[in-house]
Amino acid sequence: MASTLVKLSNVTRNKIGAAAPLANYGQILFYSTPPPQTKTKFGPLADEDRVFTNLYGRHDWRLKGALQRGDWYKTKEILLKGADWIIDEVKISGLRGRGGAGFPSGMKWSFMNKPSDGRPKYLVVNADEGEPGTCKDREIMRHDPHKLVEGCLIAGRAMGAQAAYIYIRGEFYNEAANMQVAIAEAYQAGLIGKNACGSGYDFDVFVHRGAGAYICGEETALIESIEGKQGKPRLKPPFPADVGVFGCPTTVTNVETVAVSPTICRRGGKWFASFGRTRNSGTKLFNISGHVNKPCTVEEEMSIPLKELIELHAGGVIGGWDNLLAVIPGGSSTPLIPKSVCDDVMMDFDALVAVQSSFGTAAVIVMNKSTDIVRAIARLIHFYKHESCGQCTPCREGISWMNKIIHRFIEGNAKPGEIDMLWELSKQIEGHTICALADGAAWPVQGLIRHFRPELETRMKNFQQQRRAQ
Repeated sequence: MASTLVKLSNVTRNKIGAAAPLANYGQILFYSTPPPQTKTKFGPLADEDRVFTNLYGRHDWRLKGALQRGDWYKTKEILLKGADWIIDEVKISGLRGRGGAGFPSGMKWSFMNKPSDGRPKYLVVNADEGEPGTCKDREIMRHDPHKLVEGCLIAGRAMGAQAAYIYIRGEFYNEAANMQVAIAEAYQAGLIGKNACGSGYDFDVFVHRGAGAYICGEETALIESIEGKQGKPRLKPPFPADVGVFGCPTTVTNVETVAVSPTICRRGGKWFASFGRTRNSGTKLFNISGHVNKPCTVEEEMSIPLKELIELHAGGVIGGWDNLLAVIPGGSSTPLIPKSVCDDVMMDFDALVAVQSSFGTAAVIVMNKSTDIVRAIARLIHFYKHESCGQCTPCREGISWMNKIIHRFIEGNAKPGEIDMLWELSKQIEGHTICALADGAAWPVQGLIRHFRPELETRMKNFQQQRRAQ
């Protein structure tokens, strides 16, 4: 069925919550009339359909173990099929960026396939993973590094890139060490480097360690950091596909997005597209933390119901499902959803936008009724205040103001009118900055006010009563 493509501006996209902040890619395309959905049951995922077969580190993570698990199988044939074939398979798979924005990966990679002007092309893998609650990429790099190295080679071939830079956040020491070992093994085996896999294609992979700044998870700030400058986002345009690292065409993409590409090419885009709802296809790594009995990282099918995900893999909410207060569904920058929404919502991009939240990185933070919800959100705002690069006034000044206001809300030392003032402040911050870190700070506050305004008003009333009693 023919579909109409709709373009959203940066500001509009941010307002509907279609992207997690540090994976902002300018504009996103989506189908206004998606193809009909025939599948109705999503999850649990069968073991034979898992992409990441050593997620828990139970097997050998080095080259010998990776080969036994099927990595590097027929990689030469994939490379020889050419860039157009790889991109077509990724497009057929429906793979959307796993870093938060959910931009169609095949389309993003194809932006690099334009006539060469003599400049080299680069692939940059975003392994910064600074989003609180998110810990999926580190598991890939620690326990399945060869999947990422092979993914770099195949994604690089699709883009015509000559090298990949894997940007790992400073705190990930063990992950960086394992990646370096895996890269050295791949070079030694002739899998990358000159004539990679005997395909006639030359491709290098480098690890670049950051210094632990959250802002460097934004793609242009990450590029600045690689170039040795302060990690401050660039204005776009020009987009990295035109002027990226070292002034050359560059695609910045997430670890998980790159790591699944070899499996997609081996098993076929249609196989990957068979999981999840239309426009939300594939398997996905979910992080479940907070008030659950068994916090974990698990690979599951997209569109699995949130309640089933938590009860099946995380042992349920501490105190039972009825003890649930709220869930942050996609990492700290996404608006929380209360229990009434959690009962039925599915874990994918479209379902969470429909309930005024965002899928983000699929880092599920569970909070039961023992949580001081206002203090929890205030702690997140303090984090964003600390991590703001200070380049944009709405972010630098606005988040500092939000931080002061919401910390007074914890004990109720405020007037009810200030709730609306905080909401308006968050709206003045959201969508008015170069990157989307400010949006990531505004959305948790908006979620709190949207769903827990009575709690804020009750605290203010109790505070006033206590003051009068004194």
